[in-house]
Amino acid sequence: MNIIFQNARLINPAQNLDMQGSIKLSETGVIDTITFGEETIPSGSHDRVIDMSGKIIASGLFDMHCHFREPGQEYKETLETGSRAAVAGGFTGVAVMPNTKPVIDSPLGAAFIKLNAKDLPVDIEIVAAMTEGSQGETLSSYGKLSSYGISSISDDGTAVQTTRMMRLVFEYAASFDMLVIQHCEDTSLSKEGVMNEGGYSALMGLKGIPDVAEVITLARDIHLIDYLQKHKLNPPISPPRYHVAHISTKGALDLVRQARAKGMKITCEVTPHHFTLTEQDLYEADNKGNYIMKPPLCSSENRDAILEALSDGTIDAIACDHAPHARHEKECPADQVAFGIIGLETSVGLTFSELVHTGKITDYRAIELLSSNPRKIMGLSPIRFEPGSPANFTFIDPEETWTCTEDLIRSKSRNTPFLGRTMKGRAVGIYHKGMLHGLE
Repeated sequence: MNIIFQNARLINPAQNLDMQGSIKLSETGVIDTITFGEETIPSGSHDRVIDMSGKIIASGLFDMHCHFREPGQEYKETLETGSRAAVAGGFTGVAVMPNTKPVIDSPLGAAFIKLNAKDLPVDIEIVAAMTEGSQGETLSSYGKLSSYGISSISDDGTAVQTTRMMRLVFEYAASFDMLVIQHCEDTSLSKEGVMNEGGYSALMGLKGIPDVAEVITLARDIHLIDYLQKHKLNPPISPPRYHVAHISTKGALDLVRQARAKGMKITCEVTPHHFTLTEQDLYEADNKGNYIMKPPLCSSENRDAILEALSDGTIDAIACDHAPHARHEKECPADQVAFGIIGLETSVGLTFSELVHTGKITDYRAIELLSSNPRKIMGLSPIRFEPGSPANFTFIDPEETWTCTEDLIRSKSRNTPFLGRTMKGRAVGIYHKGMLHGLE
């Protein structure tokens, strides 16, 4: 059966596209016809017609920072349940981080992910570990990983602490044109920390994580890249592509701006919880476990700097850092809580509520941050809205008001500070791999 989506707002930043239009899909999920303006597409007796008035058809959203926990911690999340959460949140693709058990640091681990992800409704991209076991001591085999199709590396959950090892990461990653995704954290400063260091951590009697822990690691990496650019890599190759995960401080954002001014290939992402919440929300919360993550919820000054960076283009992507945990790992004393929250199902709602409807960014910019930019950073092919291209769509109702409740969550875990929060703007379905999800 052909499907016709009539009277939608079509947004695809990869094509600089933002206008009203209609799209007809063939039975195989390929775009058959596309019209722009108020012209609709004639339908036949066997066509399914869906009126999209007031809704957006966006290029499929992609979250470049997720933890699906499989293998090794399936009690928190699996590839299958994580994919269900992605579909519910409007994502047609995600990148999964390597800090599973065992760590994904070889083609064998990557093969496990690929085998178990091939029939899932969303695309799963694999980020492999920078170092073996993410221990920061021995490089993973980048050549073997690259030959297996892996193009991004990260020791997410920690940072490579020694400067010498980080230099080796840059040199060898550049040899294989790999994206280096850094979790910027100086653990000598953050060790045993629970929340942002400041007045609220003092009031709560909790060990703090100083925001300079993020800045120091990023500054070291930038200086290394600058040095390697000036002195040329051996052999002479392009400098490494570098991406800052879940950036959360004004100091780090200023460093990104300065590095770009020097011509460095640096990108960065922010999470919805870091542009929405602050350390004060943790202080005032009843269930404090769902407000504890790394990097920690920041000060209002840093949150304001994040909002400014989203508006001025410094931040390249929104990524939710989806980090599922079981109840017993979050409903416990604050200094024993596992770091992280789930986020796939609330990402669009928070982006539209906190950024679009407040006038900080446009809805076009929101799709750029959630779809085309993450794909570009990861080196993925852009989505095209043109006849003959496979349909890869996210459907968004920017005006729908909804409340996050446990019965709506499709993740295996429930660790979110946004339960009970009402948002405006929601992903209402996707079309990918020849299948329509939602819009029922």
